[in-house]
Amino acid sequence: MSTSPSTVARLRLELSLVEPVVRAAAARMWRSDAGLPGRYRRYLCAMHQVIRASVPLMERAAARCEALPHDPVAPPLARYLRAHAEEERGHDDWLLTDAAASGTAPGELTDAAAPAHVAALVGAQYYWIEHSHPVALLGYIAVLEGNAPAPGLAGRLARETGLSPAAFETVRLHAELDDGHSADLDLLIGRLPLDAGQRSLVAVSALHTVAALAELFDRIAATAPTPIGERP
Repeated sequence: MSTSPSTVARLRLELSLVEPVVRAAAARMWRSDAGLPGRYRRYLCAMHQVIRASVPLMERAAARCEALPHDPVAPPLARYLRAHAEEERGHDDWLLTDAAASGTAPGELTDAAAPAHVAALVGAQYYWIEHSHPVALLGYIAVLEGNAPAPGLAGRLARETGLSPAAFETVRLHAELDDGHSADLDLLIGRLPLDAGQRSLVAVSALHTVAALAELFDRIAATAPTPIGERP
């Protein structure tokens, strides 16, 4: 028995009501002004801190599924997570390459301690995976892949920042890839035999991710512009 397609429709409806908050924060972050190059470099650092956790999160969630042999949700969820982890593997390295092309030493990304708001975005998933059910991670994935960079953003940022187009490969690639990933996720959610508690957990995870992602973008957007003459 699979979940009704209405489960997917309900989740997408709930997200449609709150995702304008993320889009508005992203628009503020990508506004065209003298601070844009600096904000982009800070975005690379923040997204590296988020994306380097993606594969470990999926692998941990899959391992938890594999420890639940009598749960009908667990086997198909584990298969999806293992496959998706392979699709996402190495994407954090893309950001290091982009950082180098933007004039930022990769060590500035890898050595930076993640601030509390990044830990809150990612860390809630570890809690739910360990103490509730690994299906929570689907809400997180739905939001991140449902708010991929817009097509054309990479080109606009290259023009407006004056940075090399090579500094925007992750933005460009995620704009191309994540629509297909979202469709695959919707098909999975539609097939999983989720009970009411699991459906609620996916929704709670998604709504938390919306709020935390909007906060991350707003913190980048609120950073004061660098004075003229200094590196942005």
